[in-house]
Amino acid sequence: MAKINLLPWREELRKERQKHFFVALGCTVALAFFILFLGHSSFISSIAHQESRNGFVQTELDTLDLQIKEVNNLKEKKAELLARMEVIQSLQGNRPVMVRVFDEFVRVLPEGVFFEKLSMTGNRIEIEGVSESNNRISKLMRNMDESDWFDEPNLTAVKAREEGKGSTFRLALQQVAPEQKEASK
Repeated sequence: MAKINLLPWREELRKERQKHFFVALGCTVALAFFILFLGHSSFISSIAHQESRNGFVQTELDTLDLQIKEVNNLKEKKAELLARMEVIQSLQGNRPVMVRVFDEFVRVLPEGVFFEKLSMTGNRIEIEGVSESNNRISKLMRNMDESDWFDEPNLTAVKAREEGKGSTFRLALQQVAPEQKEASK
């Protein structure tokens, strides 16, 4: 029988398979690196795109914040202007009332009574004055009570003057419109 040595053939086949295996392994590793590179590039591109969108949204938010501040400033200015207009309108509306109040003071003031000080806070009027006699102060109070423009006269102090001529007095009352006084009766 002939001796055939199959070992070199097997060894060559093994070397060939090993060579194919390393080539396939190299191609697989290269393909894996390529896939990883594509995935990484895709993620980086998505992140960059999202960051640019976030930047756009942030600039728009900043613009809106400025516009909101402007709107708030305009609202404050509007409120201030409306308050000023309301004050002016109330002053314009009270202008005839004050004339009527002073006219009514002239009508209710009896002879021999003089006002030295007159102050008004809201609708409350405080009067300091001098009278020749207490009877004239009583007449003043009756006249104010009968007036349509005054309500609740209250004499808070009466003092005799040192010279013996009359007395000083302090009087508080409410200023009302004639419609209010009729409604309260």
